[in-house]
Amino acid sequence: MTRGRARRGRLAVGVLLAALLGVLAAAPAQAAGYRYWSFWERDGAQWTYASQGPGTARPEDGDVQGFRFSVSDDSKDSAKPRGPVDFDAICEDTPAKDGRKRVGLVVDFGTAGDAPGGGTPPKRRTACAQVGEDATSAEALASVAKPLRYDSKALLCAIDGYPKTGCGEQVAGDGTSTKTQPESDNTVGGGDGGDGGPSVGLIAGIAAVALLGGAGIWQARRRRG
Repeated sequence: MTRGRARRGRLAVGVLLAALLGVLAAAPAQAAGYRYWSFWERDGAQWTYASQGPGTARPEDGDVQGFRFSVSDDSKDSAKPRGPVDFDAICEDTPAKDGRKRVGLVVDFGTAGDAPGGGTPPKRRTACAQVGEDATSAEALASVAKPLRYDSKALLCAIDGYPKTGCGEQVAGDGTSTKTQPESDNTVGGGDGGDGGPSVGLIAGIAAVALLGGAGIWQARRRRG
């Protein structure tokens, strides 16, 4: 086997591997994430992702909580409620009452890019919920932002009727919905790639098999040469 043929064999294997690795790198972009309402708690001067859903969280008097509609993979990259946040400003027109608590709520309907079907979302708004001392965050929200909509697994689907349809659906890279995969009371986690094209593991396996197979063919030809 000449040196020229050996170089051509190695080049062919390299081209094949590069092509497969290119597919591997592009695969995760096929699904942009999930479209859903995320639930937040105000911790000092910043928002923190709530550790439990609004159906079980029980805020205290003076707390501020937020809801944000957006498209994201999971809680690590989920968009936070926007705009100024101040309990005194939110509840300035709601005097305190014995046996009741006041909870400042921020409802951010997201951007046009997050809206289903390219619609225009409502403007962000705040509200002061005055509810019983033992009320949950969901009850506080329902007192100021009806209608709420939940699915059969208690995932919060709509606030103040927005959006009209859908609930935690997976969104493709072009912004279209592909499937629904609720995971908890207030958020949806990333999928396993089952409906968004080949999984990363599968493509990596194909690439490895192709590389080994190409190398084996090259070695066999070299021995015959």
